[in-house]
Amino acid sequence: MIDTHCHLYDEAFAEEEDEAVARALEAGVSALVLPDIDSRSRGAMSALAARHPGVAFPCAGLHPTEVGKGWKEEYELAEQFARKEKVVAIGEIGIDLYWSREFACQQKEVFGMQLDLACELDLPVIIHNREATEVVLEEVRKHNRSNLRGVLHAFTGSVETAREFGRLGDWYFGIGGVVTFKKASIGETVKELPLDRILLETDCPYLTPVPFRGHRNESSYLPYIAATIASKLGKDISEVDEITSASARRLFGI
Repeated sequence: MIDTHCHLYDEAFAEEEDEAVARALEAGVSALVLPDIDSRSRGAMSALAARHPGVAFPCAGLHPTEVGKGWKEEYELAEQFARKEKVVAIGEIGIDLYWSREFACQQKEVFGMQLDLACELDLPVIIHNREATEVVLEEVRKHNRSNLRGVLHAFTGSVETAREFGRLGDWYFGIGGVVTFKKASIGETVKELPLDRILLETDCPYLTPVPFRGHRNESSYLPYIAATIASKLGKDISEVDEITSASARRLFGI
């Protein structure tokens, strides 16, 4: 299996990042995609990837919640990293209007800039969308080119939203721990998504799946997410593993 979105370099794993990677490998997770946040955590992300070549793959990007007064400098640092280092995606980028709308215009601007950067470098994008679906769609349409592609991280949207992105090109849907929650609508939506458009992710240390909900999430819990998806689709977990892993390798080139 491939965890297409994990923050194993987060402070929540301080001094035990390597042990968390080892537990993931033992659980059958063969690759880890590490989304970027900002300059403060980028060093830890790079160091973790360097210690686990062929297993942990870094990305480059400025997270929308980190777009503030110094966003231009932060974007420039992310762009420099993307151009200098070997990264597998531009992300985590997008729009987040849940926590604050103070820098909504700046979020939109830097999101568009990063979509353009991804097209220029021919890299996929990892999109963070929280209470901003229409804005995200607007920007994707505006910056859409033949090679713009990516994944909607932590997707909990409707089937209609998924179809709208599908009409815009090569898009995948990251399904994580929320699918294991009893009352989560994504549990029904996932039944309508083509399996070859689904990517597995944990978003650890956040969004811990059942039966570990309430505790720190980690990549070794990915099989619980895969098992839930398999159950909802009436498929064997090995088929979910095979198809989602093939999609992840194709999208990220890993």
